[in-house]
Amino acid sequence: MSYFAGKKILVPVDFSESSLEAIKKAIQISEDAGTVTVVHVMVPLDLVSPGVLFGGLTDEKRTDHVNKLAKEEFAKHQIEGVTFETLVGDPGIKIADYARDHSTDLIVIPSHGYTGITRLALGSVAERVLRHAPCPTLVLRQPKP
Repeated sequence: MSYFAGKKILVPVDFSESSLEAIKKAIQISEDAGTVTVVHVMVPLDLVSPGVLFGGLTDEKRTDHVNKLAKEEFAKHQIEGVTFETLVGDPGIKIADYARDHSTDLIVIPSHGYTGITRLALGSVAERVLRHAPCPTLVLRQPKP
């Protein structure tokens, strides 16, 4: 029996293979998919983005698209029983805020393993979550190729 069995676990995803594997690891740790919440955080739309200016792109349309994608990816990877939510905001901060607001016991997040200039340019959501998380955070490292 795991220490986190039956406790609330949060898994942020970007739909990469590593984030989908993080969901499976969280289910394994919790021993109950019903205690696992999966969130995808979308970056806010800029008012000058072409999709907003010319195409009528809205957060509602993006949320619908993400929910459809989640359903497809979860089915493809045989992930069942988790709760899924889509949020809008700064990913690192929004994930930590969600964990705080929902009394999360553990965050399970993959690391993409960027180093050097790439990490500096792209930033690290996992690092921001670690800095702001109100609970223990498990960062799943990616194996070196």
